[in-house]
Amino acid sequence: MNKSRWIMALVACLMIAPAFAKDVTVTVTNEEKVQRQEVVEIDLYAVYKSLGINVGEPIVVKNALGQEVAYQISYDGKILVDVSVRPCGNAAFTVSAGNPRAMKTFVTGRMYPERVDDIAWENDRTAYRIYGPALQKSGERAFGVDVWVKNTPDLEVEKRYVTELSNHHKIEALKKARKNDEALAMEESTTYHFDHGYGLDCYKVGPSLGGGAPALMSGDQLILPYCYKDYKILDNGPLRFTVQVSYHPTAINGDENVVENRIISLDKGSNFNKCTVWYDGLTKKTDLAMGVVLHQEDIESMVLGDDMVLYADPTDNPVAQNFQIYVGVLFPNGVKTTKALMNKQVLNGIAGHAVGITSCQAGEKYTYYFGSAWSKNDVRTMNEWKLRAEETLNALHTPMTVNIQ
Repeated sequence: MNKSRWIMALVACLMIAPAFAKDVTVTVTNEEKVQRQEVVEIDLYAVYKSLGINVGEPIVVKNALGQEVAYQISYDGKILVDVSVRPCGNAAFTVSAGNPRAMKTFVTGRMYPERVDDIAWENDRTAYRIYGPALQKSGERAFGVDVWVKNTPDLEVEKRYVTELSNHHKIEALKKARKNDEALAMEESTTYHFDHGYGLDCYKVGPSLGGGAPALMSGDQLILPYCYKDYKILDNGPLRFTVQVSYHPTAINGDENVVENRIISLDKGSNFNKCTVWYDGLTKKTDLAMGVVLHQEDIESMVLGDDMVLYADPTDNPVAQNFQIYVGVLFPNGVKTTKALMNKQVLNGIAGHAVGITSCQAGEKYTYYFGSAWSKNDVRTMNEWKLRAEETLNALHTPMTVNIQ
């Protein structure tokens, strides 16, 4: 082969040979004088462009020690990484092309058709659910967000549903056979309404906002949504769960077909869900409330701040349970006011609601945060819960910065 042909062949090989992707360094900076631990969003397309590979190809993320860490690609074009950063410090990660190891799931959820279409989700701190079409058809009046407490970082919701539902027919058979003591013993040992060492469901929702739902207002009256109509799960772990739901049309202030939409997401390690809500079908500005139900016990624990409402809920059986569920809603984007909307009389134990109120119009999106903690787990007192809320708001107002090189 002469020299010119050799050069042409070499050029042709270089043109068809795959380009080797270079590593990318991502630096997360904490400018606050406090330790930060949270899920950080990194621009997906910027990272892939810097890597020189096609979006969707597998990648590996490693920390400064060279250890592989869990990450997640979100529905809205972000790489999610759980980051710990010292006060006024930074944390560096290396992203490279390659096949990642299996990742532990910290956050997950699904729709449970076997339990009247509940959508239930959880992270390593707590669990939540909203109610679906099958429950609405049954006539049961449960409107808002339910809270399931946990004292383990392990995923519990799936196991609770399986244990609860698989024993229903056995319990009913024992009752029909008049073996009431055996039926009661089985129910107490399997129901998720009792704590078997990992937490339980003891939060009362009923016809209320529960632990953080929104509702339009007519005067001082909350127009409570019923159960969701349609849903789509957008993210499902290992670090974030996101679901979009829409509700049945309702009438308010002369508008006949107003549809509520929500996008709810929960991250690993967080006590608070992010919720973006908007309404179709409004023809005029309407007041929007977001808050928590107040029960007749422990009303004095309620906190109404400029940008938060908090409450120490007494559970469905205060005397027997002897603990509290801390619930709250945060308004990092501000509200017109926070206030208590008290019922004229207590019905089903519901004394009223603590809410933040803003105004909205058709298609206008408003983002707030709702969450919870348990006095038998990571937040022992109402003072701690208030501090957790304040620190969460501070973090939302001063996000950590991300640099891609």
